[in-house]
Amino acid sequence: MTLPEPGETPGFREEARAWLEEALGGEFAAARRSSGMGGPGREHEGHELRVAWERHLGKNGWTCLGWPERYGGRAASLEDQVAFHEEYARADAPARVGHIGEGLIGPTILEFGTDEQKARFLPPIQRGEELWCQGYSEPEAGSDLAGVQTKAHLEDGQWVITGQKVWTSLAHVADWCFVLCRTEPGSQRHRGLSYLLVPMRQPGVTVRPIVQLTGTSEFNEVFFDGARTAAGNVLGAPGDGWRVAMATLGYERGASTLGQQIGFRRELARVIETAKRTGAADDPVLHDRLVRSWLELEIMRLNALRMVRPDPGPEVSIAKLYWSEWHRRLGELAMAVQGKAGLVGELNDLQRLYLFSRADTIYAGSSEIQRNIIAERTLGLPR
Repeated sequence: MTLPEPGETPGFREEARAWLEEALGGEFAAARRSSGMGGPGREHEGHELRVAWERHLGKNGWTCLGWPERYGGRAASLEDQVAFHEEYARADAPARVGHIGEGLIGPTILEFGTDEQKARFLPPIQRGEELWCQGYSEPEAGSDLAGVQTKAHLEDGQWVITGQKVWTSLAHVADWCFVLCRTEPGSQRHRGLSYLLVPMRQPGVTVRPIVQLTGTSEFNEVFFDGARTAAGNVLGAPGDGWRVAMATLGYERGASTLGQQIGFRRELARVIETAKRTGAADDPVLHDRLVRSWLELEIMRLNALRMVRPDPGPEVSIAKLYWSEWHRRLGELAMAVQGKAGLVGELNDLQRLYLFSRADTIYAGSSEIQRNIIAERTLGLPR
């Protein structure tokens, strides 16, 4: 029997491991055989199978582990949640389709939502019945989130939304979107913003996929042309959207990276395996880069564990800066270990890794933005 890590519930890790081993057979065996189905740059893979898997996880109590039991969670400790992430990685389970719901909007609703909002939105996320996307970035704002210009106003008991979002991951399959809007006419920057929960499947919402270098298009541009949502679907107070949005970013950049590292470990293992096959591992310079990449991934895990807590602060920008820079270097290493063969033929997994990882230091707040946050809000340096 494996001894539990400090803080883990005795037997929890073994329970998770046994359930995953049994569940990833039968109808879900194809997801396991595909080695990380649906990971970065591969979000198009096996969508229907992964939706079914998400609902199977929810039905058996393996989603939203830290949530209160009344909303379908287990009230699991942070240590038990980490244990499940690690066992999920070892089981070679598919990438989750519900991670935006579970990891971003779910915790935000728990923190800021009314009882009615929690009862309406949390159970379908836990059961895998409703998928979410994030309506933050805009064409003229980029990483400057305070520059959003999408507008909303109240009319006949509903918010009416007009504007455009871009780089919206999984919008083409999402049921709901949390949208940061300007709801106070004439307001500037951080003031006058509201955080609205908006149904995607309605007139006035147009989703256009953006094709990437990889040939896939898991993110999209989204146009709101008079789209509507109920007046009660504002999270937090109207005009207080900036505070709510910052909390969501804290969850996005903090402990949720432990789940993201599932894919990172798979990718690094594939790079090392390729280096051994091509002989690149015998090159002392490449060998050093492989070892350094492994060590840095371990540091990433330890740093994420250090930041695992219910109220992540601005220092979580350290995690985003660290993993995005690391992943970009891994993409470059993935090309190096293939040699000349990496420059020809149809795109393979390592080539897709390289192309996709170029975006890591841009989306979810560019590296330059993260360094500013670390300097100003964590270290207290002048602007």
